[in-house]
Amino acid sequence: MPSTPVTADRAPAGTTVLECRDLTVRFRTDRGEVAAVSDLSFDLRAGECLGVVGESGSGKSQTFLAAFGLLAGNGRASGSIRYRGEELLGAPPETLDRLRGDRLAMVFQDALSGLTPTMRIGDQLAEVLVRHRGLPRREAQDRAVQALAAVRVPDPGVRARSYPFELSGGQRQRVMIALAMLCGPEVLVADEPTTALDVTVQAQVLRLLRGLRDETGSALVLITHDLAVVAGLCDHVLVMYGGRAVETGPVREVLRAPRHPYTRALLRSMPSLTADPDVDLAVIPGQPPDLENLPPGCAFAPRCGRAHDACTADRPALRATGPGRASACHLDDAGGHHGV
Repeated sequence: MPSTPVTADRAPAGTTVLECRDLTVRFRTDRGEVAAVSDLSFDLRAGECLGVVGESGSGKSQTFLAAFGLLAGNGRASGSIRYRGEELLGAPPETLDRLRGDRLAMVFQDALSGLTPTMRIGDQLAEVLVRHRGLPRREAQDRAVQALAAVRVPDPGVRARSYPFELSGGQRQRVMIALAMLCGPEVLVADEPTTALDVTVQAQVLRLLRGLRDETGSALVLITHDLAVVAGLCDHVLVMYGGRAVETGPVREVLRAPRHPYTRALLRSMPSLTADPDVDLAVIPGQPPDLENLPPGCAFAPRCGRAHDACTADRPALRATGPGRASACHLDDAGGHHGV
């Protein structure tokens, strides 16, 4: 893969680059305030890939939109999210403008809406380099073509002169990744980067993200509902449900021996090549929780076959369950853990 720009001043591998503490994200609605994220804490270290997993509405995307200062107008965030010690929540717009697209970058779920439809692809990429790196327009255009080649867009010189609607879904997703990686960000957030792509293109995009992470040393956050994607790419996993973290830990350990019933349910519902989908594919009963009317205890209790009285009365705290691992489940307190 051709070389991509790398930020010169990088934190050493293993150093915390993004620190989230007690993050709460609320939205004002006609029926009152809704908590999309509640009391969330995690660390992201240089060079690692963190998978953030959960069903739609679990708070995954809102967490990082808050970090980037991109919440909707009716949203507000409290707590703390720091990039290398610099507070992002409530930071002045000029601070966020300086960091976004340079040190912090995000690949959005809908690649078509993330690109300006009336601008040629090459012009959009060049604009980033002019703004953040001060390059002359001609040099920025040349670098834009190189960036498209780096993410393996076919005929990059031709595609640089194309408009977004003229590219396929997979090509647009690669353009979004090239756009995000232009300045060699230290933190790259990819929000459902393989949604709506066929299986072959999904695999290509994931290989591309893995290669860029390895080549540049960027810390990568992968937001997804697919544990199979997490298993193939991530080092650590954060499982969210109802706006809260319910399990965290190293990917291999969590997938091999999940502790929270929701994590186990997600694993059981993964399709298998050897399973008969009409017979063997498990489903999680019920519906995700209504964030406007969360139950008083564990949000997963109405869908959990092993819930007991404490689960419906008291919300379990996220507690350490081993080195680098934590779970929010009363069953762990009672010694009632079982594997998948």
